[in-house]
Amino acid sequence: MTQKFPRLFFILLAILFALNLLQASFTELIYDEAYYWYYAQNMAWGYFDHPSMVAFLIKVSSLFFDGELGVRFMSCVLSAGTYMLLWLLIDNPKKKDYVTHFFLLVFSFTLMNAYGFLTLPDTSLLFFTALFLWLYKRFLKDEGIVTAIYLGLVMAALMYSKYHAVLVILFVFLSNYKLIFNKKAWLAVVLALICYIPHFVWLYQNDFVSITFHLYERPNQAYQFDEFTLGYFLNIVAIIGLLFYWIYRALFKFKITDKFSKALVYLVYGVLIFFFISSFNRRVQAQWAIVISIPLAIIAFNHLLENAKSRKWMYRIGIVSLILLMYARAWMIYYPLFPMYFETHGNKEWTNELKTKSGGVPILFENSYRRSSMYEFYSGVPATSLNTYMYRKNQYSIDDSEERMRGKKVMFVSKYRKSGDISYMHLDSTVSHGIYINDFQSYRKLECIVEKPETGIKYSLKVYNPYPFDVPLEQLKYTISYSNKHKQVKQMRSLKVKNTSPQQALLKSKDTVFYTFELPLTTMENPSYFRIGIAENNLPPGLNGKPIKIE
Repeated sequence: MTQKFPRLFFILLAILFALNLLQASFTELIYDEAYYWYYAQNMAWGYFDHPSMVAFLIKVSSLFFDGELGVRFMSCVLSAGTYMLLWLLIDNPKKKDYVTHFFLLVFSFTLMNAYGFLTLPDTSLLFFTALFLWLYKRFLKDEGIVTAIYLGLVMAALMYSKYHAVLVILFVFLSNYKLIFNKKAWLAVVLALICYIPHFVWLYQNDFVSITFHLYERPNQAYQFDEFTLGYFLNIVAIIGLLFYWIYRALFKFKITDKFSKALVYLVYGVLIFFFISSFNRRVQAQWAIVISIPLAIIAFNHLLENAKSRKWMYRIGIVSLILLMYARAWMIYYPLFPMYFETHGNKEWTNELKTKSGGVPILFENSYRRSSMYEFYSGVPATSLNTYMYRKNQYSIDDSEERMRGKKVMFVSKYRKSGDISYMHLDSTVSHGIYINDFQSYRKLECIVEKPETGIKYSLKVYNPYPFDVPLEQLKYTISYSNKHKQVKQMRSLKVKNTSPQQALLKSKDTVFYTFELPLTTMENPSYFRIGIAENNLPPGLNGKPIKIE
């Protein structure tokens, strides 16, 4: 072990691990972390937005610690593991003389640095990408059954981390397409698929809600070069940090010498090209291309070892990057260090203020899975997101959070209201108002299924009740929202529906009621989609139907 890892490596790794533990302990959660913490309160094989690895890591962390570190501990562990795997993936014997350079280089990758203590799906994606490449390198040498089994397990872990992991596996395979004739490679694939069966079952049981949302229902916007394509190029610079020039220069100069180096190049260019093409259709978030950090770190460090001039500049810029990133880390904890609001600032204050003013009753946030999960984490009070026609579905749409509120006195909080029983302010100066609801009843899971007419203008509407209780039809009002071709809602109107059984007063449990309706006139110019919603008990209309294309 000491031959593979110099003593200085372990010293610097221990310092980094301690730094990440401190950072994880004293930095308030960001909104996505709070959302994934909410995942972990009810372990499952899948969740609305992601597979289950992020929830699993948080669950394991919570066995050791409370509070923020109880969310992030395993991220600190995986980050240390990623550094060790990157070191093992570099064969150059000169590396023992440049341990400090290695840490400066890897630490300078901005998002990889942040994921050293933040718990997000990309945290495990980075670790398992590094582990996958290390095992693939071993497999190329010996093609042993044991290595193939490990590869299969790690491919499953990759896919449980994030759906984008399929790109890692795909581009490594494309770099060595002869693997299609390799029985042991097929063993790895079959084992990965077997391990992934629980998630496939979860998707089936939940009507493939994650896939449907990401591919078909996610709102988009009209193409803008500066926000989409130019924004993509800025993102692939931002995820690398100050050393981006030298790191991408190392990539352009990199020579393929064997199947493994070919895999590194295919992985980087494959991901970059894939998301470049995607940028003409939708905005590409910076973290979507994060996996390129792993092969780029290997390529850049090898370049640094062989090029004295680049080594000198990378060392100097690496120190500047270290200072700036350490300052940014301190600012994430202590707001006055930089006059800009961030997600890690002020959450304890606003959640405490809301808890005090509301009297500690459960909170119903309008259109905010972010604030509901953050509030529940810091207050310990149940909260949920009431998703309306202007928003999108999320984990709160498919779990039992609605039942935690049913029949109770709750507070409905909205940043769209102009007044209420109470009001509170966030650090970013946005004011939200809350009103009390004494006996909360909602039916967000009622399903509206539309059938288009073959002739004429009358549509059929089936409303299915998945609840274990009957729903009074008099409590339901129907709405229709019109969207543009990017599925952005532009107008909502009430919908007149005609019950085919007028005497029916209840929608029985697990039963269906049948209506007919005509599309109401809209003042929106050229609507592309409509969606049926139900406004129950004077609540804002929900997302009960799917977007239907207007022919």
